[in-house]
Amino acid sequence: MFFDFGRTGRLLAATAALTLAPLALAAQDYTFRLAHVTSDKEPIQDAMEEFVKNVEERTDGRVAIQIFANAQLGSNPEVFEQVRAGAPIITISDPGFLSDFVADFGVLGGPYLMENPRDFQKIIDSDLYAEMKDELRSKSGLELLSLNWLFGSRHMLSDKAISSPADTEGMTFRTPPNIMWVETFSAMGARPTQVAWGEVYSALSAGVVDGAEAPLPSIYGAKLHETKKVISLTGHFKGFTGLMMNADTFAALPEDIQAIMNEEAINAGVFMTDLMLSSEEEWISKLEAEGVTFNRDVDVAAFQETTAEVYTKFPDWSEGLYARVREILDN
Repeated sequence: MFFDFGRTGRLLAATAALTLAPLALAAQDYTFRLAHVTSDKEPIQDAMEEFVKNVEERTDGRVAIQIFANAQLGSNPEVFEQVRAGAPIITISDPGFLSDFVADFGVLGGPYLMENPRDFQKIIDSDLYAEMKDELRSKSGLELLSLNWLFGSRHMLSDKAISSPADTEGMTFRTPPNIMWVETFSAMGARPTQVAWGEVYSALSAGVVDGAEAPLPSIYGAKLHETKKVISLTGHFKGFTGLMMNADTFAALPEDIQAIMNEEAINAGVFMTDLMLSSEEEWISKLEAEGVTFNRDVDVAAFQETTAEVYTKFPDWSEGLYARVREILDN
């Protein structure tokens, strides 16, 4: 993952202030900030509110958590830096970021990994996932509370309908700073261009990129449909995220609070997955009402065949990793 530390000095100062600030308050024993960079109008905000409500109720108010949406605490790399430095912050993570520390996490963000998003729970329940969590903790000092939050199936936004890999040939597509995205769009014949999420709208408007891809709520929340009016339902990634925090900070909590936070992070993932799967047609209707045309005539099999080679592009993965994942998902 690409890190931009242009504001390092200010961030370290903020981190120090957060770390040194006493956690004990009059009404709460422990306080945390819960950060994400997306709009507070998206489903992930609802899932976070569910997590906060349940944690606070089950701990009888001993834990207080305040949500900061819309990158109020900084970009993803900036927040990740604060978490690793020990700040009392919980944030969203995904396989792309986690693969910076444990390469094997990267496979979980690959193209067309599963048809039914609910099958991802098989990964969460597996020994493979438990092994990767333990390795992450020892290598990075990060505690992964959950990774079962369905962020959504990602679809393509552009000026034209995209029905097969032939339609993406030569197109400049925005990708996040994530090698899995770069390899996937390169396999499709597109030209991946890394653009920070907060700059995607302007990049589309100015023609810096021909297209972008994201879940429908994110397209709507960032108003990307104001720049391009055709969404092709390619579903090339089914993205999962989850909550993480500093491992030492987590370990210092009483065991009952640790258990509650773990359980409610997972429960919130179930909540969000249900919400995302039940609301897709609602998001389609919202976007259509604002002039978007949807292309459902997508040759998914052709995209699957074209992107299959991506799983051979990561020499740092454990030997036989993809086969192991396939065995888990296909049984």
